[in-house]
Amino acid sequence: MLLKTFSFVLIYSLFSLSIAATPIKVVIEPNQKHILKLKASNQCERCNLSGSNLSKARLSKANLKKAKLLFTNLIEANLSEANLMDANLTMADLSNADLRKADLSYAILIRANLQNTNFTEANLSRAKMTRADLTNASLQRAMLSKISFRSANLSGANLSGSTLIEADFKDTNLTKANFSNANLLYANFTKAKFKGANFSGANLISASFVGADLKGVNLKGADLTEADLSGADLTGADLTGADLTGADLTDADMSGVKR
Repeated sequence: MLLKTFSFVLIYSLFSLSIAATPIKVVIEPNQKHILKLKASNQCERCNLSGSNLSKARLSKANLKKAKLLFTNLIEANLSEANLMDANLTMADLSNADLRKADLSYAILIRANLQNTNFTEANLSRAKMTRADLTNASLQRAMLSKISFRSANLSGANLSGSTLIEADFKDTNLTKANFSNANLLYANFTKAKFKGANFSGANLISASFVGADLKGVNLKGADLTEADLSGADLTGADLTGADLTGADLTDADMSGVKR
C-alpha cells in the first residue's frame, strides 16, 4: 500500500509569564527514509514518523516501539497487535483505527483523536491520554492500569471487563460510558461526569468518588468496599446488590437510591 505523506502547518502562540508571544509557524516534514523503511519491513523502532499520512495503512504487527508519531494521520489504519510501546502519538488522529491487542503501554496520546477507535484487549498500562477524545471507543478487556485519562472525553466508550487499577479519571467525561465488570481498584474519579454511566458488577474497591455527581448511575452489584463517596450525590442511583462495606458516605446524598 502506498503510504502517502504530507507536511502540515501548525499555528500556535507561545505564552510566557501570561504575555502572548509572536505566533510561531511550525512545519513538520515527514521523514521519507523512515516511511520507506516502515513500508518495506513493517518495522521502524524509534523512527520519526511525525506528520505522516498513514491513513488506512496496513500495519498489523508492526514494530513502532518508541516511535515519534506526533500529529500523524492514522485514520482507519490497521495497527492490530502492533508494538507501540512508549510511542509518542500526541495530537495524532487514530479515529476508527484498529488497535486490537496492540501494545501501547507507556505511550503518549495527549489530545489524540481516538473516536470510534478499537482498543479491544490492547495493553495501555501507564499510557497518557490527557484530553484525548475517546468518544464511542472500544476498550473492552483492555489492560489500562495506572493510565491517565485526565480531562479526556470517554462519552459512550465501552470499557467492560477491562483492568483499570489505579486509573486516573479526574475531570473526565464518562457520560454513558460502560464499565460493567471492570476492575477499577483504587481508581480516581474526582470531578468526573457520570451521566448515564454503567458500573454494574464493577470492582470499585477503595475507588475515590469524592464530591461526584452519581445521580441515576447504574452501580448494580458493584463492589464499593471502602470506596470514598464522601459528598457524592447518589440521588436515584441503582445500588441493588452493591457492597458498601466500609465505604465513606459522609455527607453523601442517598435520596431515592435503589437497594
